Amino acid sequence: MSSNATTHGLWEKTAPPAPVTSELNDLVQSDVVIVGGGFTGLSTSLHLAQLGISAVVLESFDLGFGGSGRNVGLINGGMWVMPDDIPSVLGPVYGERCLKLLSEAPSLVRSIIEAHDIQCELEKNGTLHLAVGQGGVQEIQERQRQWVSRGAPLGILDAEETARRTGSSAYSGSLFDPRAGTLQPLAYVRGLAQAAMNAGARIFHNSPVIEAQRQGDGWLVKTKKGSVVAKWVVVATDAYSTGPWKIVRAEQVHLPYFNFATAPLSDNLRKTILPNREGCWDTKEILSSFRMDQSGRLIFGSVGALRNTGHSVHEAWARRSLKKVFPQLGEVDFESAWFGHIGMTSDAVPRFHKFDENVIGFSGYNGRGIAPGTTFGRVLASYISGKMSDDELPLPTTEPKAQAFRALKEAYYELGAQVAHFTDVRL
Repeated sequence: MSSNATTHGLWEKTAPPAPVTSELNDLVQSDVVIVGGGFTGLSTSLHLAQLGISAVVLESFDLGFGGSGRNVGLINGGMWVMPDDIPSVLGPVYGERCLKLLSEAPSLVRSIIEAHDIQCELEKNGTLHLAVGQGGVQEIQERQRQWVSRGAPLGILDAEETARRTGSSAYSGSLFDPRAGTLQPLAYVRGLAQAAMNAGARIFHNSPVIEAQRQGDGWLVKTKKGSVVAKWVVVATDAYSTGPWKIVRAEQVHLPYFNFATAPLSDNLRKTILPNREGCWDTKEILSSFRMDQSGRLIFGSVGALRNTGHSVHEAWARRSLKKVFPQLGEVDFESAWFGHIGMTSDAVPRFHKFDENVIGFSGYNGRGIAPGTTFGRVLASYISGKMSDDELPLPTTEPKAQAFRALKEAYYELGAQVAHFTDVRL
């Protein structure tokens, strides 16, 4: 995958091998060419192939190289923002349609995994949004109220039940989401790719797109060594976009996020810390997350980049924080460390773009890549096939626009996280 161990960390160590793919070295034809081999691109290719529509996937590096292979692995419903905020941004029709789609998204992920027997450490016991202090309790109560009003089965757990489920007394309560769960994200990427190939999709790695130009009523998409002629182009590169559609990167601010994984915990510790393996994150402004993999490794993360002085600062903070949250752990050894970038749009809501005639894509997942990416891939396939019209899309069509002061914002987030973790002061 990468010679730098801090890009994919534990996921590269524990994922099954990637399916055998090759570089694109020839001129090939297809109904659709998909740029990007992550959750969205591979889901699109799988659903197109199942509809009898030929699809070619072009990945610049290895499958899952971008955000998909660096993900925390939480299969969440909805987005980070409160449910009521999405209709206020998108309008009531698109907003409620998008919420319904994303509420059902974890179920789609599970159904794909089960239908194709994808070995990706799937856990279906939900997630816990952990309340820190009374302000955190009020936040999760309001989030629960907004979801329940839309028929979602979320419940509030008190501090005692939260402590029983997490193994920590650090939290004032939690919001339990039974729709959700966890998985090994790189393993899921590779399983999606194999399922798509089994259905007839063609996938090429190490084949970055350098140019796209109109050819008749379709497109000629060029890589360094080959080309694809197709009627449709799907742009599925999201926060790691380069090349002809680098504007997708420019319209998002990168928020760095790191994870440290312990060595497998003892059986006694695993009986008390996350015995049901829920995925967790808290209500702090600079949030923390933790979960367990199937071998008993505790994976603990937060905002920040593991480079330069950031690595030592964030590692020291992670050790201190684990002692506070789980004093029964004692001293811990970290087996893996890695980080990636979350692409944040200006309003924390995803985008649907028509870059040109028959050139489309979703982007801007704001830290919720697995379930939305998989679901939007199915939407793209339905739209291309004609099974879904413009009026049925979950998002309005918008023009991509670069965010102002993007580099300054990104520097602030990276430095601010370092300062906060060095001093243990919340921003």
